Amino acid sequence: MKQTLIIIAAGLLASAAEIVGGSLVVLKSTMPKKIQEYLLALGAGFLMSLVIVELIPESIAGIGTSAPIWILLGFSVIHLVEHTIVGHLHFGEETHDEVMISKVASYSAFGGLFIHAFFDGLAISAGMLYNFQLGVMIFFAILLHKFPEGLTIASIMLAAHHPKKTALLASAGIGLSTMLGILMIFFLKNVDAQVTGFAFAFSAGSALYVGASDLIPEINHSHNRVIPVFVFVGMLLFYMSAMLVKALVGA
Repeated sequence: MKQTLIIIAAGLLASAAEIVGGSLVVLKSTMPKKIQEYLLALGAGFLMSLVIVELIPESIAGIGTSAPIWILLGFSVIHLVEHTIVGHLHFGEETHDEVMISKVASYSAFGGLFIHAFFDGLAISAGMLYNFQLGVMIFFAILLHKFPEGLTIASIMLAAHHPKKTALLASAGIGLSTMLGILMIFFLKNVDAQVTGFAFAFSAGSALYVGASDLIPEINHSHNRVIPVFVFVGMLLFYMSAMLVKALVGA
C-alpha cells in the first residue's frame, strides 16, 4: 500500500512539472517575439530529439521493418491534412510579426508528446514496482524533461494562435497522460510491443513533420543568431534525460 502511494505521488509530481512548465509560458501577460522564438526553438530541438532518440528506435524494436512505413504514413497524413484538407495555416513573416505555425501541427505535436508521456509514466511505475531504487532513479531522470516538455507544448500551442487556456489545457493533458501511464501498470501485466511500436512509429512520423516542416522553417525566418543555440539546448535536454533513463533501465 505504501509503495503504491509513493508511485502515485511520483506520477503527480511528474505531471505537476509538466503543468508548471506550460503555466510559465501561458501566465505571461505579453510574450515578446524574441521570447516566443527562443521557446519555439527549444521546443523544436526537444521534439526532434524525441523523434530520433526515442520514437524511431522504439518503433523499430516493436514492429521491425514495417516501422518505416508507419513513420512515413504518420508524416504523410499530417502533410495531407495540413496542406490539402484544411489548407496551410502558416501565414509567414510577410503578413504578421508574431511567430506562428499551423494549428494542425500543434495537434500533431500534442499527440506525439501525449503518447510519449504515457510511456514515461509507465516506465516510472514499472520501475518502482519491480525494483524500487531503480524506479526512483528513473523517476528523477524523466522528471528532468517534464518541465521543458510542458514549455514545449504550451509554446507550440501559442505559436499556432490557440488561446492561452488551450495551451494550458494541452500541458495539463500531457501531464494527465503521464499519470495514466503511472496507473496503467496496476491494470496491465504487460503492454503489447506491437501496439506500442505502431503508436511510436506513427507519432514519430507526425512529430518529425511538425519539427522539420513547421517549427524549424519558422525559426529559420529569424535574424537572431542565438536561436539555433536554443534548438541544440532543446535537443540536449531530451537526449541527456533519455540516455540517463536507458542507462538506469539497463542497470
